[in-house]
Amino acid sequence: MLSLTQGALGVASGSLVGFSLGLVGGGGSILAVPLLIYLVGVADPHVAIGTSAIAVAANAAANLANHVRAGNVKWRCASVFALAGIAGAFLGSTVGKIIDGQNLLALFAIVMLVVGALMLRGRSGEGEPSVRLNRENLPKLVGLGLATGALSGFFGIGGGFLIVPALIAATGMPILYAVGSSLLAVTAFGLTTAANYAVSGLVDWSLAGLFIVGGVVGGLLGARSATSLAGRKGALNTVFAALICAVAVYMLLRSLGWI
Repeated sequence: MLSLTQGALGVASGSLVGFSLGLVGGGGSILAVPLLIYLVGVADPHVAIGTSAIAVAANAAANLANHVRAGNVKWRCASVFALAGIAGAFLGSTVGKIIDGQNLLALFAIVMLVVGALMLRGRSGEGEPSVRLNRENLPKLVGLGLATGALSGFFGIGGGFLIVPALIAATGMPILYAVGSSLLAVTAFGLTTAANYAVSGLVDWSLAGLFIVGGVVGGLLGARSATSLAGRKGALNTVFAALICAVAVYMLLRSLGWI
């Protein structure tokens, strides 16, 4: 049973993740696992990963709906990528469950450092808007989908920081379509990972629900703030990337027993 304090911290953590996603548009979900472990107090890293996967999927699904309305989803390309990635996410999450929790956190911290570095890179808006699924990009979509799905499942993360460039590499689609299309994959990977962990009893459903509620509220606030702070997007990305790297260093030191 969750204590009242843990419940409140779960909502607060979800709000922080949702706010960051709404404000800077990506990378926020990677904070879900460290928040659940170090702030909420989830003792088992595997439970934190399984629980965060539910929140990742819910956030992605909500954002996907917005991109569908805007016409930013290349459904055929996204569907092939997601279907291949579901198999990868199942395999990745199966392996992740059997890895020692502290070792998994150390690897997770390294991935966070990579995410922080990638957030500092600029993204080109160029590409081919009329891209379609064809014989040339089909093998690329399947291969890259499988690989990114495996990493997403292994660490219990959305993986958008990998999926977006993978979709661009496979098809040449513009960044806007890649972001919209990636959310179908993030939703699918998150649900697959969560289901795999849930079968093993590694999901705290009540905490996941509170986390999602907080994420919805935080996402709305973040989206509103993003409009007023649009001119400072570069600075916001830099600050948020630095935050991710700082948390990653802390996680790495803790998992290695140095602090």
